[in-house]
Amino acid sequence: MHPVWSLLLGVVGACLLCFGADFLVRGGAALARAIGIPTLVIGLTVVAFGTSAPELVVSIDAAYRGAGDISIGNVVGSNICNIALILGVSALVRPLPVNKSLFKLDLPMMIASALLLTLWCVLRGGVSSVGGLVFCVLLAAYLARRFYNARHDPAEAAVLAAEADEAPRMRWYAALPLTLVGVAMLIAGGKLFVNGAVTAARLLKVSEAVIGLTVVALGTSLPELATGVAAALRGECDIAVGNVIGSNLFNVLCILGISPLVSPLRSRNVTIFDFGVMVGCSLLLYVMMLTGKVISRREGGVLLGIYVLYVAKLALFPEWGGVWR
Repeated sequence: MHPVWSLLLGVVGACLLCFGADFLVRGGAALARAIGIPTLVIGLTVVAFGTSAPELVVSIDAAYRGAGDISIGNVVGSNICNIALILGVSALVRPLPVNKSLFKLDLPMMIASALLLTLWCVLRGGVSSVGGLVFCVLLAAYLARRFYNARHDPAEAAVLAAEADEAPRMRWYAALPLTLVGVAMLIAGGKLFVNGAVTAARLLKVSEAVIGLTVVALGTSLPELATGVAAALRGECDIAVGNVIGSNLFNVLCILGISPLVSPLRSRNVTIFDFGVMVGCSLLLYVMMLTGKVISRREGGVLLGIYVLYVAKLALFPEWGGVWR
């Protein structure tokens, strides 16, 4: 394929990502208010699952082909990208207030899932079908508890009442198609962008390792990035933060729950360093959110700096081990 066509594919994909993110944020926020669920919960579930769809497709395909490192590396790399890059950029666009309800279930569950994945891979060398079933059960339990809290927690009920008072009216039958169109555009846009960028990189003689370390790892997280920036610009900060936390949960519990059921996953080249960065970013995010009750622009800069250093380390010193080999 000619480099010009590759560039055009990337541009079309980027446009789809931008418009799809806007549709998903608008539709998701309106859907939450139309059916009486806090915006944060929609960000943690519907939006998070929608933006995690590229990771799910990549991981299932990799599991089918027996490439366990790609499945596990995809999740580890995407989770690092979600926190360090996406929340970093989103906070630079607009400081992100922290919803207190995240500390009750969602943040601890995100950290616990990262630790569980790390221990499972270190002790067992990958994720077996049994591990996949465990992750699926944990995901079902989390979702059940999340929606129960949304209906019965007094604090979340107060948030919902405040949102309902200020929300523009859109019926659920209008909000749902808008949300689904946004998800479809994000998936298609991410695929076009990655395919175009990978083709262009190969034509420009960029190595496979660098392509994997940068284009592919970042490409599957582009929907989260587009959604986070769009949410920050529209002032839907609960969706921006909830999307990242929910996506990290879905990446571990859903993607690595379903993929091993296709074929057990082995992690030969995903190193302790990579798992450590994932867990470390999760803990750092918890501290940032706990101390200031807002992710400030300065903290966004710190997160973004961590991501730049991590990618630079993998690109310049791949012999130290990395997510993609």
